[in-house]
Amino acid sequence: MIRPATPADRPALVRLQSHLPEPSPALLDAALDDAALTPATALVSTDEDGTPVGSLLAVPGDGTVYVAELVVDPDHRREGRARALLAACAERADGAALTVTVAPDNETARSLYRECGFEKRDRLPDFFDDGAAIRYRRD
Repeated sequence: MIRPATPADRPALVRLQSHLPEPSPALLDAALDDAALTPATALVSTDEDGTPVGSLLAVPGDGTVYVAELVVDPDHRREGRARALLAACAERADGAALTVTVAPDNETARSLYRECGFEKRDRLPDFFDDGAAIRYRRD
């Protein structure tokens, strides 16, 4: 099941972020803070008990929605959760394009994005702390 994240999901989402090389804890905080004036969105994919086992953080801007984080717990990968999160984000994007950045050596993520209709746009030389990124976009 895909649903918007809630403040009660914070511990599970922080745990999911630990699987990312460069998590965005401040963006997660902003997305979960109902009082914050931020357009950040957090969606979760839950297991049968309702526990988040996948998450997506996105921010709209300039005619596109930037997917800042997409992560699925290793024990729940290959279950279609990342695809479902991307589909839910696209549905909420109200016609805007989706954009993602990924490390050039992360072939698993690159393959997922290509399979979900994203096209390679450009290479960003110093996007990540440890180097380049490839930007993909789906119109």
